[in-house]
Amino acid sequence: MGRHSKPDELDDHAVTPTSSVPTAVAERVAPPSEPEAVAKPRRRTDRGKMARTYLGVAIILIWGLAPFYWMVVTAFRQVDHTFDTTPWPTYVTLDNFRAALSTDKGNDFLGAIVNSLIIGVVTTAVGLLLGVFASYALARIEFRGKYIVTGIILGASMFPTVALMTPLFQLFGDFGWIGQYQALIIPNISFVLPLTIYTLTSFLSDLPWELEEAARIDGATRFQAFRLVILPLAAPALFTTAILAFIATWNEFMLASLLSTEKTEPVTVAIARFAGANSWEQPYAAIMAAGTIVTIPLVIMVLVFQRRIVSGLTAGGVKS
Repeated sequence: MGRHSKPDELDDHAVTPTSSVPTAVAERVAPPSEPEAVAKPRRRTDRGKMARTYLGVAIILIWGLAPFYWMVVTAFRQVDHTFDTTPWPTYVTLDNFRAALSTDKGNDFLGAIVNSLIIGVVTTAVGLLLGVFASYALARIEFRGKYIVTGIILGASMFPTVALMTPLFQLFGDFGWIGQYQALIIPNISFVLPLTIYTLTSFLSDLPWELEEAARIDGATRFQAFRLVILPLAAPALFTTAILAFIATWNEFMLASLLSTEKTEPVTVAIARFAGANSWEQPYAAIMAAGTIVTIPLVIMVLVFQRRIVSGLTAGGVKS
């Protein structure tokens, strides 16, 4: 028995805890932590990406805002210093704004602003009314030729405006509409409809059918479900589409220059026809002031409603 006791003791020592393992071996087995030499290059890489992002944003802002800034600076300069190259107005004056709003020399800039408001509001309202029903039909109702209709609507927006000028001028001339509001509103409605239908269709397609079905089960008709359920949910997209349609109508120039007269011309045409004090003098500073008056309200509107615009453009972009 004495002989066999030693192997048992050896076995007991063989299963002793690992506390007797050397510390160097334990550290070698443990997973190493991230060295500082690797963390520092990673931080530098993140900072480099951020710097490139800010640089790209700055270039885009300068590229987009530089013409507008130069227009505002020129609008505040005296006429004799219109072509100064300094990036700020050295001789500040408000005479250019007074000249833009003056009714001398046959200029009626305030009347042109009213015309643009009438054309823009009516075009946006009619385009939104027609577009929301068309987009609902394309998004929620299955019928034969649905995708063909969608393709035709989008294809109609690809026609260049210059190709439509002669036919529209001849058509509206036969109707006696040249110089009347309907000659400017109807073409603009056809221009904003594809944008309205495309934007609202993509949004309504992502709305869950269960909401409308629940309203139908509760006894609502299709129109009541559309009016009480779908329209409130589509409010961000409707708001965004209305702003984009109004801006597109406000900036339209080509057809307005052909189909309008002095009584119905919008601001874009009024600025182009702006007359100076002399027949051989082009009033660049007054034109810049008129452009500033026209542009600033649009900029303020976009800045005020930018959250709604972004939410409307991105709404429906991610499915739950």
